[in-house]
Amino acid sequence: MLTTQDALRAYAAMMNTLDMSRLEPVLSDNFRYASQWVFSEIDSKSAYMDYMALKLQTVRANANRVWAEMAWLDYEVPEPCVVLSQGEKDNRVALVLAEVENGQIKRLDMCCAPSPHSARRIGEFPE
Repeated sequence: MLTTQDALRAYAAMMNTLDMSRLEPVLSDNFRYASQWVFSEIDSKSAYMDYMALKLQTVRANANRVWAEMAWLDYEVPEPCVVLSQGEKDNRVALVLAEVENGQIKRLDMCCAPSPHSARRIGEFPE
């Protein structure tokens, strides 16, 4: 059974390898994605995969590498998360939270609040 940590490892592996095939198999058909930097939610697996294809293409072309590290929120919402850093491993820019249902990822949320600086990093960068 897919756990929240497994779901986040799949997301982190996708970001660290720039390979969508690491995440796609575990996304629910009713998948939703929200970002605190974007006005509207993405409300389907296919729309998210299209969005990520462009996002990963941009990351590949950009000199600012992205790191996705497993972490844990101890206070605000005690749960596992992924800390995203860009340019340098210590330049934390976002947190990603996951919701799992029936063995698949139902939802991912990219957040600036809670702050990525509030997460306890564990030094694991899934590939």
